[in-house]
Amino acid sequence: MQSPDQTIFALSSGRAPSAIAIIRVSGPQTRVAVERLCRKLPSPRRAHFATLRDLDGSAIDESVTLWFPGPHSATGEDVAEFHVHGGRAVIAAMFDALGAIDGLRPAEPGEFTRRAFENGKLDLTEAEGLDDLIHADTDRQRRQALRHLKGLLGAKAETWRQQIIEASALIEAGIDFSDEGDVSAELVAPALKKIAALKSEIQETLISSAQSERLREGLTVAIAGPPNAGKSTLLNRLARREAAIVSPHAGTTRDVIEVHLDLDGYPVTVIDTAGVRETLDPVEQEGVRRARDRARTSDLVLWLVDAKDEVVPLPQNGDDHAPVWIVRNKVDLVGGEDAGAVTAQFDISAAHGEGVPDLIAALVSYAQEYFGSGEMALVSRARHRDLLQETVMALDRAGRSAEKGDELLAEELRIAIHSLGSLTGRVDVEDILDMIFREFCIGK
Repeated sequence: MQSPDQTIFALSSGRAPSAIAIIRVSGPQTRVAVERLCRKLPSPRRAHFATLRDLDGSAIDESVTLWFPGPHSATGEDVAEFHVHGGRAVIAAMFDALGAIDGLRPAEPGEFTRRAFENGKLDLTEAEGLDDLIHADTDRQRRQALRHLKGLLGAKAETWRQQIIEASALIEAGIDFSDEGDVSAELVAPALKKIAALKSEIQETLISSAQSERLREGLTVAIAGPPNAGKSTLLNRLARREAAIVSPHAGTTRDVIEVHLDLDGYPVTVIDTAGVRETLDPVEQEGVRRARDRARTSDLVLWLVDAKDEVVPLPQNGDDHAPVWIVRNKVDLVGGEDAGAVTAQFDISAAHGEGVPDLIAALVSYAQEYFGSGEMALVSRARHRDLLQETVMALDRAGRSAEKGDELLAEELRIAIHSLGSLTGRVDVEDILDMIFREFCIGK
């Protein structure tokens, strides 16, 4: 991120062309930019209609402009929004006019949100919740992200942090009165009790939130099996569109095809893979290798077989593999006496839809069990989990180090305070900030 003394601008609405485009400006030169383009400064937080003009006086577009003086703005700085028509030429002309003003430059990804964080408008967990909300594909993901945007995890972490600080203050006071044994013991005992209670509470939060990180990432289901079993047909049936090429010739699918679905609010990525067989074609060999890798790393495998086949190479389900459901396809083409010998969990016709609703219902039930309710979960990222686990370990070491001296106990508490501070951004975490905010889109 570049200097906050500079003024930034970016398109904050969707990709052009669109009905309306919102161009956002933030920084110390925002007032100058508004006056140059509007020829006057609108009243704060009131919509102002005007013809925007570039530095030469030529009209750019008619706009609704909003002016938010800092610190009462989204970023805590002076902010303006220009609501213009969403044509590419209009946006390009606006960018040219803004870029011609001294001190203005295009924003980097996530820079508006980072400035909001640095000015105390958001903590890190709220900023991450905002990013998750932008990228939410399903209603359940949206609700989880909204909880983080409301700062529930950050508020909880700050409460824990303050309680550890209180315990640390007791320990530090005990060190000051170390010459008076009775006083020191009376101070340390309640601190240790508080530490034990906090450790249990944070552990319970980690356990209850174990599945919320999964909800953010989604469930991955791989459709695998021998060639011509109907994998691409099943993918298209689930996607309700022609996402994959369907052909009677074996080896049509050479690469991995992904489709993102919303199953009862649960995010599910369904993967169509190349038919698994021995082949001399180097391109198909690579497709088979990728198919095996994706099946191995998926959360669930639908092993699709042809209903008329009597001998089918079933997958090896080792400890490092995902659960496998055997799905027998093309049941509409065989009679009961002609059906193959494979025992399947589902009998379907991907081409005609027979049995597919039952398969989808089973996938929804599997997703419900996989994700859990997650309604009150606080932890949704590996970063959250890792820092809370570091806090628990520090508190555990603190409890076990009490007999070794108050100085060691105080040091472990300082580590716990630092871990919780890193969670919300209350300590110097420059590398973490760069990693988080560069994942944002430009203009946010």
